[in-house]
Amino acid sequence: MCEKGDSHVGEDEVIHTEQTRSSDLNSDHTEITECKDTGTVPTRLYRRRWLIVFLFSSYSLCNAFQWIQYGIINNIFMKFYNVTSFAIDWLSMIYMLTYIPFIFPVTWLLDRKGLRVIALVATSINCVGTWIKVASVQPSLFWVTMLGQFVCSFAQVFILGMPSQIASVWFGSDEVSTACAIGVFGNQLGIAIGFLVPPVLVPNVDDINELAQHISIMFYITAGVATVIFVLVVFVFQDKPEIPPSAAQAALRNAPAGQYSYTASIRRLLLNKHFILLIITYGLNVGCFYAISTLLNRMIMEHYPGEEVNAGRIGLSLVIAGMVGSLICGIWLDKTKTYKKTTLSVYLLSFVGMVIYTFTLDLGHLWVVFLTSGALGFFMTGYLPLGFEFAVELTYPESEGTSSGLLNCSAQMFGIAFTIIQGKIIDHFSTFAGNIFLCVFLLIGSVMTAFIKSDLRRQKANQQSRSETNAKSSEHPEDAKPSPVKEVKM
Repeated sequence: MCEKGDSHVGEDEVIHTEQTRSSDLNSDHTEITECKDTGTVPTRLYRRRWLIVFLFSSYSLCNAFQWIQYGIINNIFMKFYNVTSFAIDWLSMIYMLTYIPFIFPVTWLLDRKGLRVIALVATSINCVGTWIKVASVQPSLFWVTMLGQFVCSFAQVFILGMPSQIASVWFGSDEVSTACAIGVFGNQLGIAIGFLVPPVLVPNVDDINELAQHISIMFYITAGVATVIFVLVVFVFQDKPEIPPSAAQAALRNAPAGQYSYTASIRRLLLNKHFILLIITYGLNVGCFYAISTLLNRMIMEHYPGEEVNAGRIGLSLVIAGMVGSLICGIWLDKTKTYKKTTLSVYLLSFVGMVIYTFTLDLGHLWVVFLTSGALGFFMTGYLPLGFEFAVELTYPESEGTSSGLLNCSAQMFGIAFTIIQGKIIDHFSTFAGNIFLCVFLLIGSVMTAFIKSDLRRQKANQQSRSETNAKSSEHPEDAKPSPVKEVKM
């Protein structure tokens, strides 16, 4: 069904909309749309937008699963490949390290080629990486599994910063935060499955040949899923809708082609002091999450020996609670537009959650660890879509992929630093000392967040478009009658 708003629509625009509707029917007989004409710019919401964001979430899930599949059974892979715990930690940290040098070429490619090319490259590379790991199931082939993990980490560069870009390109102004949260949701669900499934599929057995069989099953399943998702992306994923979903997107499309410069955009972003503050605070928060996720097995094993499966379940509770937090925060932002207050509140609660987790980890009761890790994950992971969407607001009309890429680049750098430093602190002192180290930086990030100015540029662009629409309707009251709702016959 196509819903038209109350704003004035010129005769030429109605003809354009009807012609576009006819072309849509010819090209896709299963698609239903909702559309509005905002002033002089027609906008439309396509039902396909939900398919696009869920397909993105699926391949993001597959890639994120592989990030943590080694770390959560750190001790088992140490035994199988006969390597140190630090070597296994690098199978996680390679995801962070690879992102840093490649993010700028990838965001440049996104600006030039669009979402479909990025999706195809991401899923194809991820698929190749999974099959390389299938060939690495021998104790002497640690370098092959590292190669496969590197290839998958390269695919992540094409995935991690895309939720806000997909939300802006496909979704209306009142649902972009929810759509971004769904995109982040897929990544977090992948991490959750990465915590839960490996300890179940790969039990801690002493026989190396039996262990190899278990690892091989896990790698084959991952490769099969990655292959199916790649095929779906080839046939289903689209670059962008024919008609933009919001006035802000319409303004970006109508900008002169030669006006945009990628290097000039980077320069403007780096001169935006409030965005720079957000880059640092986002990196501190997400970097702490990366360190906790990577080292969780070691933390749990120190206080609860032999609880590999429960370590995975604790990681699962951490991420599942975070997924709920992400969706709630996304919906809340769409309803209230209180970006600064919500971001600061969730950041402070992440700090409080980390303090509680730190002081209760060694009490000897696993149920307490489940509760505290769930509370920590709810706020720490719930912060992810807040950071993405706040960045888009602070930096509009710059590319969402570029702003998100810079946030993630910061997160990867802090993630590597925090993982290495906290790991050394755990080795030389204790898990408690390592967690206190993270608490200090979360407190610093909370204070810095308070100094970020709430300059909501994207919201202002949409409000300005609505104001112009209302002004035009006032000048032509005879044309301001509501348009009837029309249904597209399939």
